[in-house]
Amino acid sequence: MTIPAIPLKLTAPPPGWTVEADVVVVGSGVAGLTLALRYTVLDPGAKVLVVTKDVLSSGSTRWAQGGIAAVLDPADTPEEHLSDTLVAGVGLCDEEAVRVLVTEGPGALRELIATGARFDTDDAGELQLTREGGHRRDRIVHAGGDATGAEVQRALVKAVGESSIQVVEHALVLDLLKDAEGRTAGVTLHVMGEGERDGVGAVRAKAVVLATGGMGQVYAATTNPVVSTGDGVALALRAGAVVRDLEFVQFHPTVLWLGEDSTGQQPLVSEAVRGEGAVLVDAEGDRFMKDVHELADLAPRDVVAKAIMRRMGETGTDHMYLDARHFGEEKWRTRFPTIHAVCLEHGIDPVTQLIPVAPASHYASGGVRTDLRGRTSVPGLYACGEVACTGVHGANRLASNSLLEGLVFARRIADDIHAEHAVRPAPGEPVEDGRQAGLIDPRARPRIQGHMSRGAGVLRSAASLGEVAKALLSVRWTPVAVEPCTEAWETTNLLTVASALVAAARDREETRGSHWREDFAGRNDEWWLGHLDVTLTAEGTTMTYVPHGREADALPPRVEADLVEAGVEPAEVAALIEVAVAEDVQEAGDVTSLATIPEGLTATADVVARADGVVAGLAVAEGVFSRVGGGRLTVERVVKDGEHVSRGDVLMTVSGPARDLLTAERTALNLLTHLSGVATLTNRWVRAVEGTGARIRDSRKTLPGLRALEKYAVRCGGGVNHRMSLSDAALIKDNHVVAAGGVAEAFRAVRDAFPGLPIEVEVDRIDQIEPVLAEGAEEILLDNFTVEELSRAVRLVAGRARLESSGGLTLESARDVAETGVDYLAVGALTHSAPALDIALDLRGN
Repeated sequence: MTIPAIPLKLTAPPPGWTVEADVVVVGSGVAGLTLALRYTVLDPGAKVLVVTKDVLSSGSTRWAQGGIAAVLDPADTPEEHLSDTLVAGVGLCDEEAVRVLVTEGPGALRELIATGARFDTDDAGELQLTREGGHRRDRIVHAGGDATGAEVQRALVKAVGESSIQVVEHALVLDLLKDAEGRTAGVTLHVMGEGERDGVGAVRAKAVVLATGGMGQVYAATTNPVVSTGDGVALALRAGAVVRDLEFVQFHPTVLWLGEDSTGQQPLVSEAVRGEGAVLVDAEGDRFMKDVHELADLAPRDVVAKAIMRRMGETGTDHMYLDARHFGEEKWRTRFPTIHAVCLEHGIDPVTQLIPVAPASHYASGGVRTDLRGRTSVPGLYACGEVACTGVHGANRLASNSLLEGLVFARRIADDIHAEHAVRPAPGEPVEDGRQAGLIDPRARPRIQGHMSRGAGVLRSAASLGEVAKALLSVRWTPVAVEPCTEAWETTNLLTVASALVAAARDREETRGSHWREDFAGRNDEWWLGHLDVTLTAEGTTMTYVPHGREADALPPRVEADLVEAGVEPAEVAALIEVAVAEDVQEAGDVTSLATIPEGLTATADVVARADGVVAGLAVAEGVFSRVGGGRLTVERVVKDGEHVSRGDVLMTVSGPARDLLTAERTALNLLTHLSGVATLTNRWVRAVEGTGARIRDSRKTLPGLRALEKYAVRCGGGVNHRMSLSDAALIKDNHVVAAGGVAEAFRAVRDAFPGLPIEVEVDRIDQIEPVLAEGAEEILLDNFTVEELSRAVRLVAGRARLESSGGLTLESARDVAETGVDYLAVGALTHSAPALDIALDLRGN
């Protein structure tokens, strides 16, 4: 049985209708509606279309019981808000993104208030500020006590209703449309039900904004609404976008426990309850948080969730308790009316009883990777809110920063789209790119959720994650044809997101923030202070480790410096390495190393010459080790490029995770042996003509994508480079002569078209030389001339132009050719067919 790949496109009928828009926003929470409203202010005549999966007032925002964090107290500062956020993010927040959040946040909140949102005030009419977990200041505003999200949603929906924004409700987004150049051209979607538009359709737009909220429904128990099936993240993956840090799923520590068999959306008991003085206790009444963290019950959420799970494990129970009986009935009814009502609905009176709580899936700190303007890695595709990974949350979101993030970055995206529309050309017609379509059997949905909760929830390990990965693999196969429908599309999205999440969680062998590995209990900054970027290909998920503070495709500074010094563009080498690694490392990874090498094992290996030669490409090999090892492999070079080495010499030593080391081996050696082979062959030719004054140079007979590196290797071997491209200089050859009507005519045509450009002329007869010299040729290429003919040509030219011999050259005849007096010997074989220099990687024994 062949297990099908994760679909790169959802199977769906062709669009039965099409509409045009300037901007299409997918999602109707705080992020999506704020963005749509902002854009209509910037461009009142624009056509803005909001697509929402339910009705406009539904979505995750309305369920937010917590508030919005912003620096409004004169005694508070943005620096303190930034500090609290960075602490909660456990080393992985993008400080620049957090600074944007905390400095622009107050203004964005005031703009929301101006839109009509009403927040709780004190007796003096000032905004009432409270504190939640992880905050060291009172900076949280609430509405209706514990109904902030509902009030924010109400105000935004009302404002949208009074605007020109068009809304399509009950619409599930399917896939991104792209033009032939890979730019966003719109989306396909399915409208559920009858109305002005129904069935599958398409929205054509220059910009698409994903504001689809979370993916909590990937777990069996979650605080997220039923619509939160990870549609935005799954669409982005299928579109080729990069998704970052999916392993960091925040489990809210205090979700109302309704029994061991309860699944689906669970009621949330807001962190604000603890902010007002409620405490966590076990069945014996012990306040276990006071010995866990300096902030006790107000510690960051990951700390509280882990502490609850630990105490549950120690006591053999499946829930803890929240004690807020001291609030009294009046405070419960006025400060937390929603939670009070929900508790009563489930037979619990929080005024007189302990509230049973347990962690449940709540918020995704990771998501579609964006920059500070909300741009994803796909041109024209933006992401905002929980679906996005802006870098604000790091490994664990600080309480009440989520609504603020939606407000702040929605404004930035609207501004960017507006600016870009003035200069960005309209996308071309959507093209069918041949991506493999498919669907997952909707009956698999509860299986996916159950496996994720059991093995990829708060507690994770290699064994549990391996079982989940195996189960998700089996889910892909179904014995029956799956018909396109909402249930199948959602299940496919859940499977796509779950697969990427589990792959990242298996890779990150440490405990950090909301990612807790039982088998790697500690935080490991040496190996894991970085991000895991996931992309989806026909072969499955591909993982890239990016050290924190570095761009995804960046090379180590030392490697970049060496390449620049060598005249090689680092970005081109980084792109080449990405392609080479992707060919080797597919979804399953290096299965042999995974099977034979224990997790966490470190090793040292030597890169050793197996033959005499000249080395080239050591910096490139180091770049490969860095890319595969995510910065965790340490490389020490023993020799330098261009040096002669002998059989048995160590070229470099690599230390670090043994699995990464051996996974990188083949890709690194492929490049190093080839480039060293070019340098070695070049050096043989150089030695063959030594003392004659002639130089050995290459041609454009290079392998695709390797020209710059191969020509660098020629220089390492002592040779010189000819043209890098067809634009560097004009080279008139026999076919050009035929087309122009003669060699002199061809020369004049090039000179007239490109004045000042170097012109070289290839001739294959002696009688062609004089006319070319008469036109002013500075370099003449003598193609397939015999040694005797070369001597005659040198005497004829008498120094009036440089001469190159090419064609029919061999190492045996090289010196005879050089002694004729020609300036260059052009050898295409240097780059086209040089044998690789035998180099190996030897793992040192223990």
